[in-house]
Amino acid sequence: MGRDREFEREFRRATEAARAHDAIHPPAIAASYDAGSRKVRVDLSNGCAFIFPAVLAQGLGDASDDALARVEILPDGHTLHWEELDADFGIPELMAGVFGTRAWMAEMGRRGGSSKSPAKARAARRNGRKGGRPRKAVGKRGTLS
Repeated sequence: MGRDREFEREFRRATEAARAHDAIHPPAIAASYDAGSRKVRVDLSNGCAFIFPAVLAQGLGDASDDALARVEILPDGHTLHWEELDADFGIPELMAGVFGTRAWMAEMGRRGGSSKSPAKARAARRNGRKGGRPRKAVGKRGTLS
């Protein structure tokens, strides 16, 4: 009898903890891929939706539309899974802008910083007319400060 009561108490605690977690991080109730825009859409239990370009996520950029369309939500409701691509992404992490490993994110940042656009070219020209990028101050012993 005592074991049954203890189990019920633990089960209640776990259920309450899961509800509290889901209130902060609503689980996904649907996930889909749109081949026209090459974006993944995730619908959450609170009525919100989150959409991201597949190309941003590590391992999804070169995947076929058919493979991307086979997105699943794992039973926890907080993970997207592509069996064929051997790819899993936590939904809270995706919503925070984490689309892969640290190395992947660093490479994405490097690519973004080196992109060429008319707006970036205009900004560089304006900066050049002002004398270019300000020099860093050199402190004692020749170190940058």
